[in-house]
Amino acid sequence: MSADTLSPVAMLCLAILFNGERTGYEIKKESLEGRHRWFVDASYGSIYPALARLAHGELVTVREEVQSGRPSRKVYSITATGRATLLDSLAQPAGPDVYRSRFLLLSTFAPRLPRHVIEEAINERKAGLRYEIASIRAAMADADRDGDPHCEALEWAAAYGENCLGAHLEFLETHGDRLIAMAQTDIADAAE
Repeated sequence: MSADTLSPVAMLCLAILFNGERTGYEIKKESLEGRHRWFVDASYGSIYPALARLAHGELVTVREEVQSGRPSRKVYSITATGRATLLDSLAQPAGPDVYRSRFLLLSTFAPRLPRHVIEEAINERKAGLRYEIASIRAAMADADRDGDPHCEALEWAAAYGENCLGAHLEFLETHGDRLIAMAQTDIADAAE
């Protein structure tokens, strides 16, 4: 498997394994809930097939650990070839970020939706952005506590992500009322 054929999920798995071995469960948790969750859109159903392809391509090794009273677990480790392939892949042009948002779709229909729907959507979006910013800060605190060897680069990436999310939040706080004003008047509001 060459660097140009790595899927985004395979790259993510290699990145997670770069600093140490992990079980499949730990990789899933790290890619969906941990400090790698902001980089690639991975699902439970995409991680194990990617790990199988990486093992077949000899970019990772897998060993089974027997556990008493529980099923055996698979532990994955990145190989030297896997490390080189990941770094080669990361050296390629990244291409555009993919941004999709149900909130943006909803906002285009603001004139056809009740005002309370738009208000709730904006408040939900702001709460989600605040949560993501807090999650980035928590991930940085975890990295500091764990002594992550790439902490300075991780700090830069975290600051970039926090800045992007903060700009979204600031825009909603500054311009959200404009979208609300485009919405239809709620029946309860019209009666007043």
